[in-house]
This record gives sequence, structure tokens and C-alpha cells, in this order.
Amino acid sequence: MQTRVSQRDDLTFRDRICGRLSCALWSGVASALAPVLRPYLARRVRRGKEIAARVCERRGIATLPRPEGPLVWLHAVSVGETLSILPVIAALHHARPDLHFLVTTATTTSAALLAQRLRELPDGLQVIHQFVPLDVPAWMRRFVRTWHPDGAILTESELWPNMIAACGHEDVPVLLINARMSDRSYAMWRRLPCLVGAMLRALAWVCARSAEDARRLHALGRTDIALLGDLKDAASLPQKDTDLALLKQQVGNRPVWIAASTHPGEEEIVLQAAALARSQITDLLTIIVPRHPERGAGLMPLVGLHAPRRAMGQAPAPGDSVWICDTLGEMELFYALHCPVLMGNSLLPAPQGGGHNPMEPARLGNALASGPAIANFRQAFAALGDAVTYVANAQELACWVVDMLRDEGRLHDAMTAGRAAATRDAQVAQRVAAGILKVVYR
Repeated sequence: MQTRVSQRDDLTFRDRICGRLSCALWSGVASALAPVLRPYLARRVRRGKEIAARVCERRGIATLPRPEGPLVWLHAVSVGETLSILPVIAALHHARPDLHFLVTTATTTSAALLAQRLRELPDGLQVIHQFVPLDVPAWMRRFVRTWHPDGAILTESELWPNMIAACGHEDVPVLLINARMSDRSYAMWRRLPCLVGAMLRALAWVCARSAEDARRLHALGRTDIALLGDLKDAASLPQKDTDLALLKQQVGNRPVWIAASTHPGEEEIVLQAAALARSQITDLLTIIVPRHPERGAGLMPLVGLHAPRRAMGQAPAPGDSVWICDTLGEMELFYALHCPVLMGNSLLPAPQGGGHNPMEPARLGNALASGPAIANFRQAFAALGDAVTYVANAQELACWVVDMLRDEGRLHDAMTAGRAAATRDAQVAQRVAAGILKVVYR
């Protein structure tokens, strides 16, 4: 059911002037920086962070033509947000088969994931990908004039003043879905109240992922906020049975556990725990899935130069104790092993750590552990309650792994508790899609 957070519209003349001045200042600074941003993009190309043939897209220059007919633009900055909007695209397509979709991302990883996952969506979907321009007024205006979408849908915390202003100039409504306001973002925007207030007031529709995020958006100046659920808790796209069968064959009958979405500095702790656990379970296999797959090669000095890497097409031999799974878009496949899973980005203190969304592995039937740093997903972890075990160091992590793998009853209970707590709300995407259509095509 949709609920709303609203407040009295007591915007003062001073608030309006302050907002306009803040946006004008941002625009002026961004325009002044434009000459510097060109060599910045060139350096990113040399470092493999941009695609040379498409770097012009970051300046708002299209590399594909706009299709005829209605077009909706969805922007997702990185991998997690890209995955979260795919069910929304499918729901929009179901409701309006005539729609074309323009999806922008900011990273090459998310672009590659999008290309991979589009093959799993319904036939007939018309999706174009472009890299989002940097928030320079002239570049954003060029982008919006070229594509002129019927509506622009931003995800989570993607608030960019010149992007919103360019859409406003072309009468393109801007919507924010699955709106998120982390501790860090909230603290930053509270120091820039005029700027964030002006952006939030310019949005045609906002739906927040949680009541806490809605309260923070409310405090920052948004008048009307819908609560429709968290898109990242929606149903996942299925994995192919053949892929899962091959993965199980590669793992064999060995006991296995997963360190999922790890970040720099965590792998050392994971490897210490793996060694401790392996001293008691001699054939134990540890699967490390780095959050950013391109880090796979850099983990080899820690793991051992002869350790197998999935990105290289290598599977673990019986004597291998660690498998680096540095491939893109396969997290759900690994979760289908139904084993103990440590959620990464949680073993290091803030600001490095903050956790990752535990709902997906819980829904798919895995026993869960996490470090203490979970600020980015407090509500999700709270919803899981006792289904998550918290560990503070390698010793505690190793004990948890051993306990789970030696006691089948306890492992089964942990998996069942997680699945029960992470009740799947498969209708979130449909509700969000309905809200988008009501605003964009009213």
C-alpha cells in the first residue's frame, strides 16, 4: 500500500532566492571547470575507466539516434542501481509496449552488466544505453535536447543540479525513485540546504525506499514523498539452470562458503578466517567475490599466484582452498549454492565500511554473517534480525563458518530464518512503474 510523508508548504521568498542563487553558483562553477574536465576524461580513458569511442557521451554528444515515439530516460549510476531498475523497465514495458527506454550509467562496469542483463528481459524491449554526461550545463542541455525524453527517472541519491535544470528548461518532468539518503549524503546536504532544497522542490515525483529516507528528504525540503518499498528487495532475475549445474560441478561436494562483495582491506581478514577454518575443515573452499570485478587480478598476491580466477575461465582444483570469482553480474548464481555468506564492506570501520544489501542472499536461502559496519543498510539488517550473525574479526568469522558447515541442522535453520525474514515483495516494481506512468503520461 502506498503511504506518503507530507508537510505544510511554508516555503519563504528567502528560501526561493537562496535556492536560485545556489543553483546559479553550481552552474557557474561547473561551466568554469569544463575545460579541465576534458583532460580529466582523457586520463580516465587511459586508465580504462572510460571507453574511448564513447567518451564523447560524457559531454552530452549522442552516439546513437533517438528512436521515434515515446521515450523514458532512466539513470542508474552503478551496478546495484542498474539491477534495481530492470524490473521497473520490464513493468513499464508490460504496461506500455510502445515505450522506448534510454538508460544512462556512469561506469563501464554497470554498462557491461546492463548489456548482459537486457538479454534476460522480455522480447520487444527497446533499450538504448548511453553514458551520462558530467554535470556541466552546456553538456547536460545538449544531452536533454538531443534525446528529449518524456520523463527523466533518477535512482536513489542521483541529484545533479544542472541535470535537473536542463530537464526543467525542456519541460521534461524529473522523478526520483527508490530515493535514498545515507548518513554521509544527509550530512553533506545539510550543509547545502538551499541547493538540495531547490532540487528536491523541482522534482515532479519522489518515492523513497524507506520511512527513514523519507524523513530525511522531508527535513531537506521535499514536500510530498511516496513510500512504495525498496526496489532492491524486489524479485531477482533468474539464473540459467545450465549455469548453476556447471557451477555446482566446479565446486563439487566440498564444503563451501562465500565472502560476497568484498572491498579493499577486507580480503586479508577473510583469508585469515579461511585459513583458520580450513585447519578444522581440511577440504574447505572459500569463494571471494570482490565488489568490483576488476580488482580480481590485484588480489592474486594476497591469495597466491596459482589460485584460480573465474574471470580467466579457471575452476578450483581439489587442492585449491580459495577461488577468486571476479566476474560480472553472477552474484545471484553464487547465492544459489545455499551456503554460509559473509556480506562484505562490513568488516572495516566507517567511513570505509557500511555494508551491502543482505536481502538478496537471504531471500535465496543462505546463512548470513556480517561485520559490524552496516550503516548503509541498517533497516535491511534490522528486518532480518537474528537471521544475521555479526562477527568482528577473523577468529569470529572462522568460528561461524565452521559452526555452520559442521552442523547441518543449524545451517538449515539459519537459511530458513533468512528466507522467512526477507519476504519478497514482487509488486514493488509494478507500483513504482504505475507511479511513473501516472506522472509522465498524465
